[in-house]
Amino acid sequence: MTASGRVAETSQLSAGAVGLDGAGGDFWRPRMNTVSRAQLTEHLCTAVGLSRNDSADLLESVLDIMSSALEAGEPVKISGFGTFIVREKGRRVGRNPKTGVEVPILARRVLTFRPSLVLKAHVNHAVAPELAEDDE
Repeated sequence: MTASGRVAETSQLSAGAVGLDGAGGDFWRPRMNTVSRAQLTEHLCTAVGLSRNDSADLLESVLDIMSSALEAGEPVKISGFGTFIVREKGRRVGRNPKTGVEVPILARRVLTFRPSLVLKAHVNHAVAPELAEDDE
């Protein structure tokens, strides 16, 4: 890539970017468009043909089922998407990096997500492993 190519790429990022400090400092990141419940409900409404209320109820019931399973410590696996797992982290001792004072960190449960190979391939614009085998 040439220097002018890098400048063009940087300017494209900057054009649709927001400064981390909000003032347009030296640090840039692309704008993040978050998918909302309303957008998911609207997509269900148009794709499946349900009413908006039925779509919202369906989405809420799916999220409630997933939340309940995770609260109970059960993994939630969505084929072709990924797995949500609740991990138990033990108690440990941390340190304040500025003063070096030891601080106890209590045991807690954390939620992790492991994307499937299909999702990883889709995000990276590649062919999923099981799809590649079918082409041969």
